[in-house]
Amino acid sequence: MDVKTKKDLAVDFINTIRTMEAAQLNSLIVKEAGEDLAQFFLSYSANLISKDPSRVLENTSSLMLMGYLIRCHEERDQATAGGGKFQGYALA
Repeated sequence: MDVKTKKDLAVDFINTIRTMEAAQLNSLIVKEAGEDLAQFFLSYSANLISKDPSRVLENTSSLMLMGYLIRCHEERDQATAGGGKFQGYALA
């Protein structure tokens, strides 16, 4: 059985969306995230990058990781539905 790492899954996903037609990618974004969330991330990333354009690579990496962490939070929140905020996290 071939078990993929998180990196393998991320690379597969990035390769898939890189080859999508723009309309197909936009449809996926609207379906999965919705227009409001897409606009929020566009505004947030534009604001972040405009603060220090020389750090665009670092900021892009941070934004991608933030998206991953948001997804992890969503999954934990769904798994602990009905619990309090941050119930799935160990707070120090």
